[in-house]
Amino acid sequence: MPTEMTQVPDLARAEARMPRWMVLCSIGALAVMLLSARIRVAAGFALGAALGILNYYWLHEAVEALMNAGQARIPKSIIVKFLVRYPVAFGLVLVFYKTGWLPFMAVLGGLFVPAAGVLVEAVIQLGEGLFLRNPS
Repeated sequence: MPTEMTQVPDLARAEARMPRWMVLCSIGALAVMLLSARIRVAAGFALGAALGILNYYWLHEAVEALMNAGQARIPKSIIVKFLVRYPVAFGLVLVFYKTGWLPFMAVLGGLFVPAAGVLVEAVIQLGEGLFLRNPS
């Protein structure tokens, strides 16, 4: 019985595309909000999206450093970013919740931009797996 060879997806390319999808999802959502004249909602969403994307970058940097930990010493700046990313994000969101400067739900919605980027990349990976499979 022959076994089917499955190709491992090019994870480096997928990983490189993720920030682009996050930014494009943010821009698309912001465009819709601005076209519907929801300036404060758009500003809250932009703040949340910026926090979410920054959090993604810091997490990615920390994971990459940990994966290479056997080869070199982890820089203290990465450790600090890893430890302060949640308290900083929580503190900023709390300020906007308590003060009401920007709509709280819009800020929270923006924090989900990295999840939207992951979903877009997942659909691309599924499409490549289903439709671009080499039947040889």
